[in-house]
Amino acid sequence: MRRRSMLLAAGAAALGSQLGGRALAAGRGPVLDHDTPVDLDGTEYADLSNQVGVLAPLTTGTIVVTFRTTSHNQAMALFSASDPTAPSSNLTLNLSGGALQFSVREKGAVLVNVMTRTCYDDGRSHTVAVTVGPSGTRLHAGGRTVLETTAHPFFGHVSGLGSLSLGRNTDSDHPGGEWFFTGTVERAAVWDRVLSESELVAQCPEPDLADLGRISLVLNGDTPATWVVTGDSITHGALHTHGWRSYPEHWTERVRWELGKPKNRDFVIDSGVSGATSAELLAQFAQRVTAFSPQVVPIMIGTNDIATAGLGPEVYRANLVSLVRAVRALPGSPVPVLQSPNPVDPARWPGRVGLSRYAEIMGGVAAHEKAVFVDHYHDWLTGDGGQVPLSLLSDGLHPNERGHHRMALKMIKDLRIFDAGSAVCSLRVP
Repeated sequence: MRRRSMLLAAGAAALGSQLGGRALAAGRGPVLDHDTPVDLDGTEYADLSNQVGVLAPLTTGTIVVTFRTTSHNQAMALFSASDPTAPSSNLTLNLSGGALQFSVREKGAVLVNVMTRTCYDDGRSHTVAVTVGPSGTRLHAGGRTVLETTAHPFFGHVSGLGSLSLGRNTDSDHPGGEWFFTGTVERAAVWDRVLSESELVAQCPEPDLADLGRISLVLNGDTPATWVVTGDSITHGALHTHGWRSYPEHWTERVRWELGKPKNRDFVIDSGVSGATSAELLAQFAQRVTAFSPQVVPIMIGTNDIATAGLGPEVYRANLVSLVRAVRALPGSPVPVLQSPNPVDPARWPGRVGLSRYAEIMGGVAAHEKAVFVDHYHDWLTGDGGQVPLSLLSDGLHPNERGHHRMALKMIKDLRIFDAGSAVCSLRVP
């Protein structure tokens, strides 16, 4: 533990001296920058109230917080400024069931309250931000915009601000605090201006891919989207699921129903074809992808390439690059997602044990093309001590109902919509 802090009123003066040295002139750097990590156990908080006067007049600006959670709580404040003498007068950037939420209230009146569907309480380090300017409010993760609205209240819209905390909110109804955070707040900073995307990316120790941000916008927004999930027999999901859902069907339930998007008008189309190779997917691209006008295109391919003459590793690499670029060249520049094949039983399919090479190639293409990569191959091995988990396979090659659910969970977690309380995420396949 690097530092465990409960900075109450008695310690405020010392903290003020520390922070005062970091406060910079308006328009240059942050007007507040607390970069000493604090470990919080759900009962503690860091009191920055001696700095609230610097922030109180701001009607435009940026808040950036880098953090890592150690538990899943329904409500956890990351950064909160409030009037401690009044009920429900506060500006708070917090996690709500893992989702990122920004709210501004003035004496009970809600001026803005926006919340993502994507979640950030997975125990990994995340840098989130809110920017508020004349054009509206935007939430960001990893330097990328993930949600936007036209409302734009900020600190200056809440009168009587007297409390500023990391890890809790306080008001007259909760003088001891509420929404306590569990985990580490690495850094919290505020600017008196709206940072650009490049500036936000520069604030992130681990920036997100631009494509991950675009997918988050699709998931968090209310505009209907079309997902075209394509590949071979594994994506097709025929026969070997034994009547259970395939991974595209689990994804459909999670996105079209459980996320609560208005009128459930996101459509998920499975254009996987049994026996398909990367070459065939390219040749049939117009029918299997273009025809559906997608916004996001997850692609899982390669299991048949390894067993097809003329489709060795280098041809496979070239085909993947062509597929990624073909997706991006479609109207609206849809987002490609590459998904590696799963490992197979080496005893039953000795000719396909080289799929590890194909999974590595796919990861390399994703990195080169800056595409999101969902690595099922290594997820399966990591989850079973380096051995192929035969219980996830039907015939030693095709995933069974358990394997499909495992792939759906990996996709759900990597695209940040995991919720242990959801029927899809908590499903137990006997």
